[in-house]
Amino acid sequence: MLSLRSIALSCVVVLGFFAACNDDSPSPGGTPDASVPDGSVPDASVPEMCTDAGTTQCGDTCVNTDTDPAHCGVCGEACTAIEDCQSGLCVAVCRIGAETFTAGAVNAANACEVCAPVTSATTWTLLAEGTACGSGQICSAGACSPKCFINGTVYAEGTPNPANACEVCTPATSTSTWSPRESIPLLVGGTDLAAQGWTLIEQAPSSLTYGEDYVRLATSTTSGGRTSGQLLITRANAFDATKPFKLRVTMQIESANTHNQLDSGAAILGSFTPPFGNSTDRSQMIYLDSAAIGWADDTQSAAFSVTDGAYHVYEFAVNVDKVATVSVDGVAKLTRNNFAATGNIAIGGQTNDPNVDGAMRIKSVEKLCQ
Repeated sequence: MLSLRSIALSCVVVLGFFAACNDDSPSPGGTPDASVPDGSVPDASVPEMCTDAGTTQCGDTCVNTDTDPAHCGVCGEACTAIEDCQSGLCVAVCRIGAETFTAGAVNAANACEVCAPVTSATTWTLLAEGTACGSGQICSAGACSPKCFINGTVYAEGTPNPANACEVCTPATSTSTWSPRESIPLLVGGTDLAAQGWTLIEQAPSSLTYGEDYVRLATSTTSGGRTSGQLLITRANAFDATKPFKLRVTMQIESANTHNQLDSGAAILGSFTPPFGNSTDRSQMIYLDSAAIGWADDTQSAAFSVTDGAYHVYEFAVNVDKVATVSVDGVAKLTRNNFAATGNIAIGGQTNDPNVDGAMRIKSVEKLCQ
């Protein structure tokens, strides 16, 4: 039989159980946070989450992982000293002056300088010789200019190919290969003849003068004189005499007396033997009278208004069969078989006969490329 004391203890235990089940009092851990759905208590060591647009919480710091070099793209991804964080990626850069440039950026003041962080992250780096730096331009000596870089060598614009004079550096066409040229200049008017490889044969009275774009040759006869002046300009090795060739002379004949056989006050010699030209040279010489053009041995001539005050283009060509053709302004005037060439040429007054004189202005002499 239970004692009264035992019954009392049992009641206390039961009442305590029900009290515990229905107790709404705070627990020893703290007061519940109504903002936390499950009623849990936040960890006081963790700061509030980053709320600014574009920011991410990395540890206890809010950062923009698009631009933060210590947290580029994701937390803890750090860029190197020569990199910048751009759009969440580490990008190699140069910091020059007060500006930042990405690798490969070109200096606006010099197209031959670029940002190359591996070489220098604080100064511009020169591009290699021959690097293209614009349309028809390459880098040479640190500057962008119209030149060619062919087989490891820089050539100035207009420089002929050392192996083929009919090819030239033409940057507007190509900066890396030789470009074909129409002709090779042998004489440029207005420029010193000796510097261009020409030699003078002269006898007074004669004169050689220069204009802006021409060289002027003139001979005359002293009143009562038994001889006239003589003035020839000659160019040795103007072409290879063993091969076909074509010459083009652009000139104006101011005046020309009627020629004598094998003599002329205004002449073109497609073959010349120093010092005065031999009989073969002179027989196949082209004479220019006031109203006609012909061979100096009088085998053929053609009417033409030579002294009309205009510049004309005289072309002299010899083909593989040694047939010579003379054209004026594109119209054939003379032909000759078995032309004997020496590779030397001459232009001017080829005579010292009295009163067989002439005056001419030569603008250019060219060897045409074929």
